[in-house]
Amino acid sequence: MPPPLAIDLEAVDDTQAATFIGRLSINGVQARRSKNPPVATGLAPYASSDMFKSPGYDKPKAKRWDHFLNQESKSRKPSPLKSTAQLLKTPGLISLGGGLPSSNVFPFEHLDIKVPNPPHFSEPETRDSGVLVRAGKHDVAEGKSIFDIHVAFNYGQATGSIQLLRFITEHTELVHHPPYQDWQCSLSTGSTSAFDIALRMFTTRGDYLMTEEYSFCSAIETANPLGVKCLGIKMDAEGLLPTDMDHILTDWSESDRGAPKPFLLYTVPTGQNPTGATSSAQRRRQLYAVAQKHDVYIIEDEPYYFLQMQPYTGPHAPDVPPPDSHEAFLDALAPSLVSMDTDGRVMRLDSFSKVIAPGSRTGWVTASAQIIERFVRHSEVSTQNPSGISQLVLFKLLDEAWGHAAYLDWLIWLRLEYTQRRDNIVDACERHLPMEVASWNPPAAGMFHWIRVEWRKHPLVAAGGEGEGEGPGILEMEERIWRAGVERGVLTAKGSWFRAEADGGTEMFLRATFAAAGAEDVTEAVRRLGEALRAEFGLEQRNGEMKELH
Repeated sequence: MPPPLAIDLEAVDDTQAATFIGRLSINGVQARRSKNPPVATGLAPYASSDMFKSPGYDKPKAKRWDHFLNQESKSRKPSPLKSTAQLLKTPGLISLGGGLPSSNVFPFEHLDIKVPNPPHFSEPETRDSGVLVRAGKHDVAEGKSIFDIHVAFNYGQATGSIQLLRFITEHTELVHHPPYQDWQCSLSTGSTSAFDIALRMFTTRGDYLMTEEYSFCSAIETANPLGVKCLGIKMDAEGLLPTDMDHILTDWSESDRGAPKPFLLYTVPTGQNPTGATSSAQRRRQLYAVAQKHDVYIIEDEPYYFLQMQPYTGPHAPDVPPPDSHEAFLDALAPSLVSMDTDGRVMRLDSFSKVIAPGSRTGWVTASAQIIERFVRHSEVSTQNPSGISQLVLFKLLDEAWGHAAYLDWLIWLRLEYTQRRDNIVDACERHLPMEVASWNPPAAGMFHWIRVEWRKHPLVAAGGEGEGEGPGILEMEERIWRAGVERGVLTAKGSWFRAEADGGTEMFLRATFAAAGAEDVTEAVRRLGEALRAEFGLEQRNGEMKELH
């Protein structure tokens, strides 16, 4: 049995000796496009990231993952109808093979959207100076665009439209530059669906799925009905602890656990939901090293990756200057797991939900060619393809109206917007929450503020511990404290809702979201929460100080 991993070890692999080509630059995108063949503009054309990314001849190829794919995934065969898409580019070919309706019967002539004119991204600026972008039904035939209603509103490929896949592939290379040769992207109908497909590809009833001890509740709810048991890995302020994961796997006993050693990890390394924790570069390298040591495949779910914020400096300290260039912005981001993935053992889930709009129901997956091919086979008979309406809107915004440079400008603007929102809720907590019983770490990314409540200091619990009978348990106290907030007009989320394992844990938390409500409403909500905590714990506020009631 291998010894537990030392905390300072990093992944060592013979592929690391390779010399990689420098990452794609924004200025290099157009040059590459000009050298590539024109994008196919017919109905449901075949699409692959290989058409748009650098060949990466100096990079290693990904490992094979046949030993992780389950029987359902291995049994999927290519769709014979969809496989004929590559023939549609044949000159003079008249297709009578597919079941695609004529766009003549689509009741849409054009679609107009008003979008921000960079760098004027705010809602008032967009209202005043935004640009009207039009998508017509026959823009391709009329030479106005490479994507239109005629194409987008019909059936498409499971990889997504070739037009949007090109942008996504370029974006992935610009930001992450995966360090192996045969990586690919495929569009998805959002990360929740992509995660469901991943579980259907890798897991079998009775398997364990490793995840943070507090995890995205929808992920837990997706795994449980499949008979997949969630195994919580301990966390700290930087998220998942690789040392705990290493100890669990090193000491794993199949006979004691009644299940094979886990091989699949689901993690949200940036702005983790619900805790808001963000892993440092060193922490991510340690996690990847543990994955290599125990041959673990990683599902890296990163909806909040571009909601990384400026450092929190406090209410009276000067702000940290924002990134002054695209390069500075990209360098300021915590490195993704896929950017250090020399083995191809990471499936990264990205989404437009947090950076554009959740109603788009469009995201993308990055993984090795083998895994993407299996993902596409599943998508072909389930989701089929992301909404063509969403894909057309996203293409018109990201590719035609903005381009990669302006999209990064938008992401920088989002970074500063969320920094203000984070600062507001943290400042409100410092002003209004009783620090005798509430504590927190300012989040570095995401949408969530994770508040620890010292529930054992509650008078009912303290009385029980002093021989006056057994005091209430953590779940009973959590319900009581949470309900006290609701009764005073503030809704938070209970920490127990996010427990990976079906127990109450030993610590109490409340999750507060600062993404939607305005600054004044957030401050008022925190004030009400503070009022509820003081009432429950027998505290009062006098001259700005918290004093215990006797």
